[in-house]
Amino acid sequence: MEELTSLASESIEASKTALVVIDLQQGIVHSPKQGPHTSAQVVENASKLAQSFTEKGGFVVLVRVSWLDGQDMLKPKTDLKMNSVTYPEGWDDIVPELANIKNAHLITKRQWGAFFGTDLDLQLRRRGIDTIVLCGISTSIGVDTTAREAYQLGYHQVFVEDAMTAMAKEEHDYVCKTIFPRIGKIRSSDEVISMLK
Repeated sequence: MEELTSLASESIEASKTALVVIDLQQGIVHSPKQGPHTSAQVVENASKLAQSFTEKGGFVVLVRVSWLDGQDMLKPKTDLKMNSVTYPEGWDDIVPELANIKNAHLITKRQWGAFFGTDLDLQLRRRGIDTIVLCGISTSIGVDTTAREAYQLGYHQVFVEDAMTAMAKEEHDYVCKTIFPRIGKIRSSDEVISMLK
């Protein structure tokens, strides 16, 4: 009962918080392998969060991964064979449900994390933002890497469990159970919306 009481008393100050949405773009949300949540559920919950943040004066950041000409892609030598992928036109477009969020800042990254090589940290610090609410796809790749970068930069974090998903439930669960509780708080989209002041 104590935990429920503390949750009820929590609040998130919209003016000092950013909603950072990772890779909800056409070429990623339509991936056939996802769990435990579907892309449709993630997009719906992220859209509700973005609307609430906008109404309360919070800062919304839409992050996408894209390449200029393929030369800026990471190409490490790995044990896991990666198939060469052809990217269709529009694969990096933000999904329509989020594309027209008023005053949202668009970040284009060239790797898993949203901080390295982008102006995300600069944009947050100039606005006096010290807390990040994170969601998107994939929990175990883009969201996790961004979360670790944010942790090292000193940001408070809230992870929206039902507004993110991975290629498999096991990947999602591992990060949510072992990594995120060490670097922030895990909440549902409804809890975040109710805490936003």
